[in-house]
Amino acid sequence: MNYRHAYHAGNHADVLKHAVLARLMVHMAKKDKPFRVIDAHAGIGLYDLSGIEAGKTGEWEGGVGKLADPFDAEVEALLTPYREVIAALNPAGGLRHYPGSPELALRLMRPQDRLIANELHPQDAIALEREYLRDPRCDVTSMDAETCLKAKLPPPERRGLILIDPPYEVKNEAEKTVRMLGHGIRRFLQGVFVVWYPLKADATAETILAGIREIGLPGTLKVELRVREAFGAGGLAGSGLAILNAPWKLDRELEILVPALAQRLGLGNWGKGEVSWINKPT
Repeated sequence: MNYRHAYHAGNHADVLKHAVLARLMVHMAKKDKPFRVIDAHAGIGLYDLSGIEAGKTGEWEGGVGKLADPFDAEVEALLTPYREVIAALNPAGGLRHYPGSPELALRLMRPQDRLIANELHPQDAIALEREYLRDPRCDVTSMDAETCLKAKLPPPERRGLILIDPPYEVKNEAEKTVRMLGHGIRRFLQGVFVVWYPLKADATAETILAGIREIGLPGTLKVELRVREAFGAGGLAGSGLAILNAPWKLDRELEILVPALAQRLGLGNWGKGEVSWINKPT
C-alpha cells in the first residue's frame, strides 16, 4: 500500500467528506445513547498543510483554502461544526492544521461515544496511534479494512457510523469496497455506512453505485461534488458519498450545503453538486 493522504489533505474531496461527516456526527448525537464510529481508512488523523507532503501538491488550496470567505447564513449554519473543529486546531488564526476524519469525529463526539481508527499503512498507523494514545475514547488498529469491519461489527453500542474511504489504488478496489459494504450491512443492518468514491474518467463510480443499488437498502443517499470535467489521465474531477441508512432530514441539509460548496470549489462553470436517493426511505 503506497497511498499517503498527507499529500491530499484538505482538497475538495476532503471538504465534501468532512463537511458531510460533521453533519452526520450532529445527527448521531441527537439521541442520548452512545454510538461508535469505525473509520476503516483513517490516515494519520491530523495534517500539517505547511508540511512537505501538502506543499508538494498544494491540493488544499483548491479545497479548504477556498472556504475563508463566508457563505450565506443558511449554509454557514450547516458548516458550523466543521468550521469550529478547524478553528480549534488553528487558535492563532490562519490555516495550518487540518483534521482528518478521526480528528473530526473525536472533536464532535461526546464522552460516552467511541472511535475505532483503522489504518493499514504501517508508518501512518504508528503516527495515528501516537496521536491518539492518550484518548480513552479511541482504539487504533492496523489491519486490512475488510478484516477490520468483520472483526468490529456489530459494535456493542448497537449504534454506529462506519466510514469506508479507500484510496482505490489497486485494480479491484471498487469491487472489494462493494463486497466489504455488503458484509458490513449483513452484520450491522441498522448502522449508518458512508462510502467515499472518486469521480474520474473511469468506471470506479459506476461500479460502486451499481453494487450499492444491488444491495438495495432503503434510505441510501447519493451525494456528489464535481469541480471540473473528467478526462483520461486527468485525475480526480470530483468525488461522491453513498450514505446508507441516511439520518432523517440529512438530504434536505445537503441539498443546501453541497451545491454551495460546488459553486465555491468548482473551476470555471464546472462546479456542480447533486444530492439524490439511490434507494428512497420506506
